[in-house]
Amino acid sequence: MFQGLSLQAHAAKSWPFEQARALLERILKLRLPDSADRDLAFTLINAGKTDEATQTFPALMTPVLLETGYGPSGLPHIGTFGEVARTTMVRAALRALTDDVIPTRLISFSDDMDGLRKIPPNVPNGDLLAQDLDKPLTVVRDPYGEHASFGAHNNARLRAFLDSFGFDYTFVSATDCYRDGTFDKVLLLALERFDAIQKIMLPSLGEERRATYSPFLPISPRTGKVLQVPTLERHVDRGSITFRDEDGSLTEVPVTGGHVKMQWRPDWAMRWTALGVDYEMSGKDLIDSVRLSNQVCKVLGGTPPEGFHYELFMDENNQKISKTKGNGLTMEDWLRYGAPESLAYYMFQSPKSAKRLFFDVIPKAADEYLQQLDAYNRPPVEGAANTPNKLDNPAWHIHAGAPPAQGSPVSFSLMLNLVSAANASNQDILWGFLSRYIPGATPDSQPMLARMASGAINYYEDFVRPNKRFRAPDEKERAAMQDLLARLKALPEGCQDAELTQNEVYAAGKDAGFEPLRAWFTALYEVLLGQSQGPRFGSFVAIYGVAETIALIEKALRGEDLAA
Repeated sequence: MFQGLSLQAHAAKSWPFEQARALLERILKLRLPDSADRDLAFTLINAGKTDEATQTFPALMTPVLLETGYGPSGLPHIGTFGEVARTTMVRAALRALTDDVIPTRLISFSDDMDGLRKIPPNVPNGDLLAQDLDKPLTVVRDPYGEHASFGAHNNARLRAFLDSFGFDYTFVSATDCYRDGTFDKVLLLALERFDAIQKIMLPSLGEERRATYSPFLPISPRTGKVLQVPTLERHVDRGSITFRDEDGSLTEVPVTGGHVKMQWRPDWAMRWTALGVDYEMSGKDLIDSVRLSNQVCKVLGGTPPEGFHYELFMDENNQKISKTKGNGLTMEDWLRYGAPESLAYYMFQSPKSAKRLFFDVIPKAADEYLQQLDAYNRPPVEGAANTPNKLDNPAWHIHAGAPPAQGSPVSFSLMLNLVSAANASNQDILWGFLSRYIPGATPDSQPMLARMASGAINYYEDFVRPNKRFRAPDEKERAAMQDLLARLKALPEGCQDAELTQNEVYAAGKDAGFEPLRAWFTALYEVLLGQSQGPRFGSFVAIYGVAETIALIEKALRGEDLAA
C-alpha cells in the first residue's frame, strides 16, 4: 500500500513525514559512512528509486527499529496508546518515503522488571501488593488473580488494546531481555565503563542520592527485591558486583542473567544500544532524561535514536495525567464512547501542543475525524489549484496509509441528539431511525456507524441526560416555532431533504426577527433538546423524521415534559 508514494511523500508536510525524513537521514548516516554513498542513496530514494538504492547499498536492508515504552507499574494509560499510535504514523511515513522497500519494525517495550515502589490506588487487593513491594513487577502477584504477575496482567491489558486497534508491533518484555541474555553483552560493557556512566549521572542527582547511586540495581538473592544500594566492588573479570544485602551481608551477583536491573536512565541507554533502536519519542517531561541517556548510550558504544518530545496530556483541571493517580481518561473510557479512529485522530493533532484529555473532547474528535475522512475520499476538483496532498490528511496517518472508503453518514453530535429526542435507550430503537434515513443500513453494512451508535447511547446516558435542562419558549420563540410547524407540515410526505428542511428553519427564524440567527437555533436546542448547542437542525429533522419533529415541537408548545 506504500509503494509508488515516495514522490508524493517527499512533498508531504505533516509532522510524521518531518519525523520520517529525520529518521531516514539518520539511517543513511549510520549505514553509509561515506558521504558520497549517502548522497547517492538519498538522491535515488528521493527520486522514487529505493529499490535501486538498496541494491547498490545492501546495508540499507537492515530493519529500521522504532520503539515505544510502557511502564506497567499501574494500569495501562491512554498516553501509552498515544505513543504507539504516533510512532506507527512515523513508521508509515517512512515506509511511504522509501516505497516500503527498507524493512521496518516497531516494538512495544515493557519495563516490567522495575521494582514496585508504591501501591497504585486504583487496583484491588492492595494488601497483597504491599507484601510484594520492591520486587520486580513480573514477580509481584497479580491483585486481579488472572495472570502470573502484576506485570503480566498490565502487559496483557496493553496488548489487548493495541491488538484491538490493529497495530503492527512486537511486544518485548524487559524481564525476558535481562534473563535470556539479550542485554548481557551491553551489561558487561556497562560494568567495564562504570566510572564513565557515573561521571554522567552523578551531577544530575542531589547530594544524598549521589552518595549511594549506582547504575546497577541488584536483585536480592534472599528477598527477591530490587535494591537501590551502592555498588561496593566491581569485578570486571568475572562480570559481577558486590553490594550489601538487606540483612547486612556482603553479596556478589553477576550483572548478567537477570540478577540486576539498571537504573532507568542508564537502562534506557543500554536498551537502545543492545536492541539497536533507531527511533523513540517521549514526553516533554523527559527532555533531561533523554539528554542523559543519550550520553550514556554513546559511552556504551551506541548511537542515540532519533525522536522528538511531545506535550503532555492534562485532565479537565489542567493537571498532568498520571496512571498512578488514575485521573483523566483510560483507553477503556474512550472506547466506551468513541471509536478507536477518533482517539487516533486526537493523538495526531498537534503533538507538540498541550491538550486536555477528558470526556468532553470525544464528540468533537469523533466528528472532526469523520470530516477528515470525507475530505480524503472526496474526488479532486478538476483544474483546481493547490490540491491538498492526501498524505497530509490525518485519515491517511490514522489508518497507516489505507483509510476506509466509507465513513459514517451521521455525525456523532447528530447521533447524540437523535438518541436524546427519540429516547433511544437501546440499539434497536436507534437503528429504527437510522435504517429509515439510510435505506437498508445495518450494523454489518455500516460498521463505523454501528460503533458510533453504541458510543452515542453510552455517552448520552452518562453525560448528556444528567445535564439536560429543558425550558419553555418565550412568546417570540413560541410564535416562530408555530410558524416552523406550519412549514414542516407543508413539506412533501416522507421528506428527508436536509437542505430543504434547513432552509425552512432559517426562514422561520428570519421572519421572526432573530438577530443574530444563532439565537433562533439556540432556542430550538434549549426548548426541544434541553441543551444550548446541537447539530445542523435540518440534518436532525431529516434523520429523526419530519412527523416526529412536528410531534416534538407540539409537545414543547403544550408544555409537556420532554425529558420523560
